[in-house]
Amino acid sequence: MRKVLHFFLTAIFTGAAIVSLTGCGSKGKPSDLTPVTLNEVAHSIFYAPQYAALELGYFKDEGIDLTLVNGAGADKVMTALISGDADIGFMGSEASIYTYANGSDDYAVNFAQLTQRAGNFLVGRSSQPSFKWTDLKGKKVLGGRAGGMPQMVFEYILKKNGIDPATDLAIDQSIQFGLTAAAFTSNDADYTVEFEPFATGLEKEGSGFVVASLGVDSGYVPYTAYSVKKSYLKKNPETVQKFTNAIQKGMEFVNTHSSDEIAKVIQPQFKETDVKTIAAIVDRYKSQDSWKKDTVFEKDSFELLENILEEAGQLKERVPYEELVTTEFSEKAAK
Repeated sequence: MRKVLHFFLTAIFTGAAIVSLTGCGSKGKPSDLTPVTLNEVAHSIFYAPQYAALELGYFKDEGIDLTLVNGAGADKVMTALISGDADIGFMGSEASIYTYANGSDDYAVNFAQLTQRAGNFLVGRSSQPSFKWTDLKGKKVLGGRAGGMPQMVFEYILKKNGIDPATDLAIDQSIQFGLTAAAFTSNDADYTVEFEPFATGLEKEGSGFVVASLGVDSGYVPYTAYSVKKSYLKKNPETVQKFTNAIQKGMEFVNTHSSDEIAKVIQPQFKETDVKTIAAIVDRYKSQDSWKKDTVFEKDSFELLENILEEAGQLKERVPYEELVTTEFSEKAAK
């Protein structure tokens, strides 16, 4: 079974990383639609509002022919955005801060926020109804890339609970993003930090148990947002507005429909996962208030993100919110 899970999870991740996904199953690309390539940090049920917008035709309604590509990590998404391989990047906003801090002239500007909590979970070897974060002392955990939101939020929680990430436990950061769940089945680690559907996959196979939610224990965090290069924003404000409108409609759908209804709509995006499992994962995210009601990226959220970056030792100097965030499109979309 463990070999089967390893193959299953690896296939999901690898396949998603190299295949472009076009919304609504359209065979052709109507000439009256504006082509837009969106590069996403991961293909996860955590981003249900985006997939609802795709499957319900909201992008096409706005005149956009959207091509979705899995970048498999914020660093890779930002590379695709800056190089011009993607028009819009969807990732943790820390990537835009790094790009600006490195002196890029045509830096990335965040124009819409999607999630307001971390979307990953701590998975252990056994069920722990009374789990405390201090239980991680002296343990080995499969973590994330240094400087990435999953790892920084994890460390943020550890510090909140009086745990030193460098000395109180061992965090293995050597495993590629998206492959930690498969590695956990044959690794000697005590815990792993996982997104969905990998956390639920480990539970279903009996190889792990969700013991804590990073989203709940870290509080509200601007986890993922959409960004474009400053030059693209200047040349294509109408496209950015139409894109934001579609995402807003997707948000309204997930915030006003049941987990079962959402699961049925987004299932074509996750053909390898049955509708019942998708509904359970959606319900897990809904119950912890993962999705915003609108896409406005507030200043206090941005400053909280900078606090997390500073605590993680990833930010030497604060960067201006007004330069890296615009709320113009989100405010119009929410009306």
